[in-house]
Amino acid sequence: MSCFTFLKVMMILFNLLIFLGGATLLGIGIWVTVDSKSFLNIFGAISVTVLQFVHVGYLLIAIGAVLFLLGFLGCCGAQKESKCLLIMFFTIILIIFIIEIAGAVVALVYTSLAQTILQSTVAKILKDDYGKPNPLTEAWNVTMTNLKCCGLSNYTDFNNSYFYKESKNFYPGQCCNSSISSLSDTFCNTAMAERFNVTGCFEQMLSEIHKNAAVVGGVAAGIGALEIGAMAVAMYLYCKMDEK
Repeated sequence: MSCFTFLKVMMILFNLLIFLGGATLLGIGIWVTVDSKSFLNIFGAISVTVLQFVHVGYLLIAIGAVLFLLGFLGCCGAQKESKCLLIMFFTIILIIFIIEIAGAVVALVYTSLAQTILQSTVAKILKDDYGKPNPLTEAWNVTMTNLKCCGLSNYTDFNNSYFYKESKNFYPGQCCNSSISSLSDTFCNTAMAERFNVTGCFEQMLSEIHKNAAVVGGVAAGIGALEIGAMAVAMYLYCKMDEK
């Protein structure tokens, strides 16, 4: 078996796995978006992670769609020996790789700036969407109960929020009693929230990330190596096709 044929087979198998992985993530993302309660009941133990602070379903759908497309381009490009599909595959991975490197540099060099951007982004989402029947509300309720925290910084994050207005100037129950698990367990007004003074979730979230920094870094390095390898193989097949 020639080197070209071997790499072609490996390219097909590798991208078939990416294709199936992307389809799986896409399916899970749709599940989370449509039926978040059952998902959180099953995976409630991991609710303290950063993914609980964003729209998990939409994130998984986006990642799954990208992986699905990449797997399709790489697999079909190698199978059909299509230079067009291979160069598209190479270009998309290169763009993703550059974005990852830029994000890592910003996170390392401008850590405080990255935290400020994250805080402002999540704070806006919290004000606009918390309290509505959506995955974000379910995730935040589980998170605030498990971490025994309230909002990002404290209860004031909910001032003039959708939930605050809809509940007639009350805060989530966790802001007055960090051990409760639902919104209706207590009526939490400003005086009670000040007396309980439940801490915010952001510092605890950062603490969880720092505890797992080595694992996250190792996974990121592994993904980067796979991306470089995939680009190298795609470019090798692309160049060798001219010689066939």
